Amino acid sequence: MRTQVGIVGAGPAGLMLSHLLHQNGIHSIVIEARDRDYIESRVRAGVLEQTTVDLMTGAGLGERVKREGLLHHGIWLNFGGRRRHIPMTELTGGRSITVYAQHEVIKDLVQARLDAGGQILFDVADTSIHRFDSASPFIRFRKDGQPCEIACDFIAGCDGFHGICRPSVPEGVLTVYDRQYPFAWLGILAEAPPSSEELVYSYHERGFALFSMRSPQITRLYLQCDPEEDLAQWSDERIWQELLLRHGSSDDWAPIEGPVLQKGITGMRSFVVEPMQCGRLFLAGDAAHIVPPTGAKGLNLAVADVAILARAITEFYQYGRRDLLDRYSATCLRRVWKVQRFSWWMTAMLHRFGADNPFDQRRQLAELDYVTSSTAAMTSLAENYVGLPLD
Repeated sequence: MRTQVGIVGAGPAGLMLSHLLHQNGIHSIVIEARDRDYIESRVRAGVLEQTTVDLMTGAGLGERVKREGLLHHGIWLNFGGRRRHIPMTELTGGRSITVYAQHEVIKDLVQARLDAGGQILFDVADTSIHRFDSASPFIRFRKDGQPCEIACDFIAGCDGFHGICRPSVPEGVLTVYDRQYPFAWLGILAEAPPSSEELVYSYHERGFALFSMRSPQITRLYLQCDPEEDLAQWSDERIWQELLLRHGSSDDWAPIEGPVLQKGITGMRSFVVEPMQCGRLFLAGDAAHIVPPTGAKGLNLAVADVAILARAITEFYQYGRRDLLDRYSATCLRRVWKVQRFSWWMTAMLHRFGADNPFDQRRQLAELDYVTSSTAAMTSLAENYVGLPLD
């Protein structure tokens, strides 16, 4: 097989890149280790920045997002038993966020690519990438037990944190920046209508809690827990008791209880590799960076990466320019580190750290008090939450 861009990974980054390239007349092939049902049903992130929604709309993918997405104009910070509102739309000149699950974004992208005759090869195995330090890279894999090869001009590594692309870069080329947090999130999906129209972030002496939603019928909730927590010890009854306790508020707001449809524990880390490119291999999304989910940035950062990459590849084919490709890593990393800073800040402000002393706890409360009483501080939070410019 021959194509212009070989894309490893059919997550939001890989599929969006393929779609954007197609719109500019550039051919790509996407390969994916999982099957279509898996990637279209796996529950992940659910908050889209205004920047992401604008990009999807401009790329012809906004119809279902606008129809089914839940538009939010602010968030709530709950501490000391009282909720305070951050009016993001008011503070950012009309910008907002949209709650729309990642697997729904995946569905939209897969359908758009297939409708356009795009090639997505699911259920591939034994993937490897070769000669990306030359002008003729290629990808090898097995499909239905048969060996296959894609010759291409560029390879996009969009295969996630555990993928094969980043480890294929020769030793010594990449610098790794990594931070693991001493806590995790216990997350549930519940069959219960949202009791708040906007997300609620709660700081509590027993740990952080988050109230979110995925649809008018389904809520998504999280509890800070130990990374080694035994999920079997968390009955549905215990989870709801802890959620109601941590979200306790003087205005009597509380999550509506309902049957737990799904539960799991997610570790927390910050991770970046520099550079995000090696020869004709370009890393994007979780293959290059991970953020703690507190700031709801993972999917949005992946989409921003490939928007920058698609523009650079398009300039190469249309005008023979290499400068945007050469600057891809530097352009992305400037934004990546700003997003890392924001995600770390949100995480540090709202979670209880095992080594905390009373000074640290009072400092966190002072930070929350400042953020919710200063227009400048609220504006800074709001600008980062709704999404920074792409470059």
